[in-house]
Formats: sequence, C-alpha cells, structure tokens
Amino acid sequence: MSDTPGEPTLHYDGSTPYEDYVRAEVLTHLQRPLSKDPGEMAFLVTTQVMELWFTVIVHEWRTAADALRGDDLPRALEALRRSGYELSALNASWEPLAHLTPGQFNAYRAALGEGSGFQSAMYRRMEFLLGEKSAAMLVPHRGTPKVHDELAKALHEPGLYDEALAYLSRHGDRPLPAEVLGRDFSARYEPHPEVEAAWQRVYAAGDGPLQRLGEALTEVAELVWRWRNDHLVATRRAMGGKTGTAGSAGVAWLEKRAAKNVFPELWTARSHV
Repeated sequence: MSDTPGEPTLHYDGSTPYEDYVRAEVLTHLQRPLSKDPGEMAFLVTTQVMELWFTVIVHEWRTAADALRGDDLPRALEALRRSGYELSALNASWEPLAHLTPGQFNAYRAALGEGSGFQSAMYRRMEFLLGEKSAAMLVPHRGTPKVHDELAKALHEPGLYDEALAYLSRHGDRPLPAEVLGRDFSARYEPHPEVEAAWQRVYAAGDGPLQRLGEALTEVAELVWRWRNDHLVATRRAMGGKTGTAGSAGVAWLEKRAAKNVFPELWTARSHV
C-alpha cells in the first residue's frame, strides 16, 4: 500500500513488480565491452536492441503466417501492421552507429573478432520468413544444437509469403499453380509469372481484402529494403570497401542484398496495372 493516498507504492518485500515483468536487471547487465573505447558500449547496446526487435518481428510474422493459414485475414493484417511499426523502430536503431568514422569504428572493431551480424540466429529466422532460405546459413550454428534445430525447422517451413500466396490461391479468382504452392520450402523463393499475374488482377480489381493483404506485405517489404540500405550506408561510412568481419565481402555483400526485392511480384505486378 502507498504511504500517502495518491502516491505510488514504494515498499515491496522483494523485487518490484516492474522488475519481475521486464527483467531490467538482466537486460542492463548483459553488456560486456571488450575494449577500453567508450564508443563500444553504444555499438554493443545497439546490437542487442536490434536482436530484441528481430525477436518481436519474428513473432509478428509467425503470427501473421499462422493466421493466413487459418484464413483469419484480420488477425494477419493486425500482426503485419504491428510489425511495420517495429521495423521502423528497428531501422531507427542504426542512428547511433550511422555516423561512425573509420577511426571511431577501428577503435573497438578488433573486439568483434570473428563476430558478424550474419551469424545472428534470430535475424536468420527473419530472413527465412521472408523467403531468403539457405541451408548453408545453418552451418555457423552447428555448435549450438538448440539454435541449429530451430533454424533447421524454420528452413523447411513455409515462409510468410508462402502462406500469403496460399491464401491468395484459396481466395483469389483462380488457384495458383502447384509448383508455387508445393515448392521446396527449404529453397530460396523465386518469382513466378503466375504469381505476378495474380497480384496484377488483385490490384486491377481495386480495394478489397486481397489488395489490403498485398499492401500490408508491400509495407513490410519496403521497410526491410530500408533496413538493408541503412545497414549498407552505415557500413560503407564506417569501413569503406574493406573485408567484413568473419571474412565476408563487407559492403559488396550488403550491396547485393540491398538490390533484392522482398516479395518480388508485388513490385513487378504494379507495372502492368
């Protein structure tokens, strides 16, 4: 009880209810900088914040995929809408790192060792849900069986777009071909002319449930593209064209990623409406 009416309660037998729910003590003591440079703390915290956003976005996209599988379009659209706000917050996470000079980044870059963002298991789950499947990306996680098994399961499951196309096939004016609906889900999604034609018809028909689904997915795709470009620009500014950590091609690899459209037929169909 509060000591004074209208004032907040101050006395608890153990930890506060806020701490019990948020686990702030855990979160705020996860940082272990490995250099003496004061800028490393911002890099470390920003990266950890990104991991938290990856986690909630994966949750939203899995919710949306499950809802589409169950023909619950309103629930799917609500999850996609939330993920848009979360993607915007994720993209804003680049701000503390977006203006690093090469000297500032080099002051603690060695602390990363072989560490690289492409090793993030939760980010890989995001990519798998977007249709960017690759069995090779499981290899870095062989030393952590639980993580490896979760990724292997996600590799073989339909992605968010796969569930959207299955919904489109069931509720559109004609079914999509078997090679689209029954494709090997462990392979990277490749565009198909019949899918482009289906989205073209959806948009030509005007506003309706299927167009609202298309626009929700397009919003996700655009925000993912912005994420990739923000990553590219921040990296280019901090390290130029040098080889990335863990031997990646650095900026060249990120440029290739940024050039790819997520949910490709939603973009190409617009040229024919």
